[in-house]
Amino acid sequence: MTKLIVALLFMGLNSYTYHLFATKAVIPDRQPFMIFPAELGNGWSCPKFERMDDNVEAELGVTDYLLCTFVNRERNEIANVYVGYHVTQVREDGGASENSIHPPAHCLPGSGWDIIRNDTVPLDIPGLPQENATAKRLVIAKGNQRNLVYYWYQSRGRVISQDWQKIVFVGLDRATRQRTDGSLIRITVPMRRSGEAVAQAVFDSIAPEIVSRLSEYVPE
Repeated sequence: MTKLIVALLFMGLNSYTYHLFATKAVIPDRQPFMIFPAELGNGWSCPKFERMDDNVEAELGVTDYLLCTFVNRERNEIANVYVGYHVTQVREDGGASENSIHPPAHCLPGSGWDIIRNDTVPLDIPGLPQENATAKRLVIAKGNQRNLVYYWYQSRGRVISQDWQKIVFVGLDRATRQRTDGSLIRITVPMRRSGEAVAQAVFDSIAPEIVSRLSEYVPE
């Protein structure tokens, strides 16, 4: 409840301070995900970059995104990677907008997935723009399927995992830096018969290959 109150206060402060200090939104330079490499290190590659339906893109409010089920043929492993970049997350009148990044933990149950574990964990991956970064680590289930999911918000030089932090920093950065851009990084690994430990090893293998290339596509 305390975190919710803090977030609501900062949303109000965002509207007030923006009109006092911010004049024009800053749109940072970046590369489009259409040139993200299909061949990564450590044996990982993307057979085909995927596109979502227009209505799904509109609902997410995403500006640009990377979506692919990467494969490692040498080890017979797969990992679905989504990186969604939002050039802005607010309306010009100071309120929240449809462009705000949707937390996966809120959306997954609506897609039929049960969250059977939800932890906040340290994220120690070379190439992250922030020390002491954290991520959400979920284990989700639908029928006989089990997936390991990691996600975090990588926005304006920060790497955070809590929804209330995302709201607070959007308001603060809008007022002081005229920026509300940000991204969601989500990596999903199927948990096959080999179990959670093997799925974790798959994440540990592909995550550095994605993160080390994000600085061109996700501005700090």
